[in-house]
Amino acid sequence: MDAKAGARGRAHAGRFDQVTIALHWITAGLVGAQLATAWLVRQGGPGAATSFAAHRSLGVVIWMVVAVRLIWRSRYAYLPPFPPTMPPWQQQTAKLSELGLYALLLLQPLTGLASVLFRGRSFTLLALRVPAVLPPQKAMVHILQSAHEAGAAGLLGLIAVHAGAALFHEFRLRDGVLRRMLPWTPP
Repeated sequence: MDAKAGARGRAHAGRFDQVTIALHWITAGLVGAQLATAWLVRQGGPGAATSFAAHRSLGVVIWMVVAVRLIWRSRYAYLPPFPPTMPPWQQQTAKLSELGLYALLLLQPLTGLASVLFRGRSFTLLALRVPAVLPPQKAMVHILQSAHEAGAAGLLGLIAVHAGAALFHEFRLRDGVLRRMLPWTPP
């Protein structure tokens, strides 16, 4: 039996497999922590440098978790079908918003890290000191910071749509879409 069939066999009909569920909620927690560190950096003050180092490191961790999610999804994950009552336009919208979430979760850390690299200074990343590897390039820093901020706004918007749609399906349509991804729902 291959791994994908094994994951499928362990998943309850209509539910994602446990690894997919765990990776989803790990990503959600990391993104929540990332938003908190971004807010702390914007507040300034004595803890801003530490918050910024944590923000950079969380970005790298998020990128790695999302990469693992995509590998798991493409090779092993059980992806339950949409409910039969869900119209095709909603299914397509769900697929596009999911694609957008994955794209932004991968691009955000890259634009943020590139912005730091183009500052031309050493920095801390995952408790390691990274030396300056590029000369300062203010124009690139500005472009990358603008892209990072636009990406953050887009990511927040997609997260709101994603969560709102899940809640709409749970409380208005009552079709079980949200429960497919809840970790405490019985298998």
